[in-house]
Amino acid sequence: MEIINGKQLAIDIKNKVKLEIDRVYLSRGKKAPTLACIIVEGNKASEVYVANKEKSCLDCLMNSIIVRLPGDVSQDKLDSTIMELNKDDNISGILLQLPLPDHLDEDRAINKIDSSKDVDCLTYTNLGRLLSARPIIAPCTATGIMRILEKINYDLSGKNVVVVGRSLLVGKSVANLLEQKNATVTICHSRTNDLAKVTSKADVLVVAIGKPEFITEEYVKNGAVVIDVGINRLASGLKGDVAFERVKEMCSYITPVPGGVGPLTVACLMENTLILDKIRRNIQ
Repeated sequence: MEIINGKQLAIDIKNKVKLEIDRVYLSRGKKAPTLACIIVEGNKASEVYVANKEKSCLDCLMNSIIVRLPGDVSQDKLDSTIMELNKDDNISGILLQLPLPDHLDEDRAINKIDSSKDVDCLTYTNLGRLLSARPIIAPCTATGIMRILEKINYDLSGKNVVVVGRSLLVGKSVANLLEQKNATVTICHSRTNDLAKVTSKADVLVVAIGKPEFITEEYVKNGAVVIDVGINRLASGLKGDVAFERVKEMCSYITPVPGGVGPLTVACLMENTLILDKIRRNIQ
């Protein structure tokens, strides 16, 4: 069994981004890419995530702008804020921190983002490219999961992969990327009958359901690669969706929480911002 060090892999990705920004932008006297994060105030977890993204921008020599809106902001004000950032040529990428308060329409707001600045690949345009197997970028968490599999040199062709969770941000997106690598992919969810029967046949098990330590021994095949996307804040600390201590000895590889997929999500956000900026500016 090997525990996958997501922190180190994230550092490696960010270092590559930093070197590229220095080489392509700063050494040529060009302005570094700028990531704009929009946060609607009131969610403590979102505040932590945005702070991490701001720090990562600094680590990568990238510029960062945090746009704070009050918790009772109107839909029209949120939409107009996004449109202003779309028009600002100094902004390379726009990220709308989710979730939004219940009175706001996430779908509507996300699709106000110009697809050329959609760093989390959640607009219909960019999701359509992903579904058509012609993505420019992919959602950050899904990309991070693929980076893990690349790092361990895992050949997905013909493998049985089960994804537990069907969100656009993770489940549906990573399933599509896995299928593009010729894996046979099953997506499970809350209505799946006899979940353990399905997951226990998986060569690779990706779990993103938001239920702390839900996946235990009976859900896991011996020798499986288990990737835990869950981040659950409990009194005892951060826990994943997988019961790590109970499952780890069954696995060939497993990601911990914290220190697994989480850091990679932010690192891939930096990478996506760089990619989109280079495309917009036609920089080689």
